[in-house]
Amino acid sequence: MRVYVPLTLPGLAEAHRTGELGAGPFAAYAVTPGLRDWYRSDDTEELEYAALGQAALASLRLLAADEDAPRRRVVVAVDVADGAAAAGPDRGPDPAAPGEVSVRVTVPLAKAAAVHLDADDAERDVTAAARALAAADAGDDDAQAAVDGADDHELLWYATQEIPNLVGRG
Repeated sequence: MRVYVPLTLPGLAEAHRTGELGAGPFAAYAVTPGLRDWYRSDDTEELEYAALGQAALASLRLLAADEDAPRRRVVVAVDVADGAAAAGPDRGPDPAAPGEVSVRVTVPLAKAAAVHLDADDAERDVTAAARALAAADAGDDDAQAAVDGADDHELLWYATQEIPNLVGRG
């Protein structure tokens, strides 16, 4: 099962240092029945992209909680064994978290398939989105527009061999 793990650049640096994406349980995103219902598509690539988008939003939440982290969303795509990740029975169909799964095992960074990261030119919009996130969650339409502005930036794809260079970014 492909899962998308939301991180920040410091989180990616820590994973690089320890060799682990995380020790279970930790949150990630995947194509789940809840995501399929929310996204309303049968196209596998579209559903994978939707799961990546949900992980990017979770990365934005991590940035909002860590003012010192560089303002770039980070998502690591990794394949885990079937049964290693599952939607919780209380969260599976939750519209607030479509695609959210709990990864129950320790995942070596060496199992990562790719890293997705904002380009440098996204920093301004990601910064504004992180600042506006709480107000957007409370229903503020202007704040939601700022959050949506981060989504206007596609996350770039990087090979896992590039992680040492990525964590050196500021």
